[in-house]
Amino acid sequence: MNEPHSHLSFQDWMGQVQQRTEAALAEVLPEASIAPTRLHEAMRYAVLGGGKRVRPLLAHAAGELAAARPEHLDRVSCAVELIHAYSLVHDDMPCMDDDVLRRGKPTVHVEYDEATALLAGDALQTLAFQALADSSLGLAPATQLDMLSQLAIASGSRGMAGGQAIDLASVGLQLSRAELEFMHVHKTGALIRAAVLLGARAGAGLSADDLDRLDHYAKVIGLLFQVVDDILDAEADTATLGKTAGKDADNDKPTYVSLLGLTDARRLAEDMLADALQTLAPFGARATRLAQLADYIVHRAF
Repeated sequence: MNEPHSHLSFQDWMGQVQQRTEAALAEVLPEASIAPTRLHEAMRYAVLGGGKRVRPLLAHAAGELAAARPEHLDRVSCAVELIHAYSLVHDDMPCMDDDVLRRGKPTVHVEYDEATALLAGDALQTLAFQALADSSLGLAPATQLDMLSQLAIASGSRGMAGGQAIDLASVGLQLSRAELEFMHVHKTGALIRAAVLLGARAGAGLSADDLDRLDHYAKVIGLLFQVVDDILDAEADTATLGKTAGKDADNDKPTYVSLLGLTDARRLAEDMLADALQTLAPFGARATRLAQLADYIVHRAF
């Protein structure tokens, strides 16, 4: 791990990365005073001041393993978080999940209007690629181009957007575990995997086997995140979640809880955690932050 962070507790390290990410996002986003002011205000409203920044945390943790420079990881973090934020804006709209609360405050289409929310999501998506294409990232052009392609695939029809399409088509259906996993590998997992691999690619010295190992870790973590999210949706209240609790059950959506029950869903989460930690073992202490994040994701609720 990079020396400046090695002495920090996990909580302090997490807080430092979250603060770095917030500052970097505030700088990348257009100021609300710049025309069109309402659109820029909505973009900043959607992104700033909320969320745990799990994807930037994963990008920084993987980047530290690869000895990447923190300022380069800030750019990667902005790219993945802007894609994530745009997806939330669009997912919350009436044509999708029709939700009124996100991160403890009104969703963008409620606070502004549907047209502004649609445009804000569009603009956040393109801003993500602008952030990752910036020459200040200091990488070889071929590497940077490959990273842009990786983010595009993770975000598009073979990734997050495709997963959301499957999710919408699955309302009222009883999916098998394999079908549920396929959906979430795309909807939730693809961008989480991209965060890990883009963070690693921002550094140097990792072999193809190392990247394959990180990819497996990231795939497991992406699914693990969704399992825990389903458990939280079933158990936690709206104030704890910062979004409407029980929404999946109300909308008759297939989840790990509806498929397995709470007890087996918890057991699955613990099994996935063990898999993730075992995958990281060959990296030794360099993977400490990734291991801590895996534990944080699975135990944030129980």
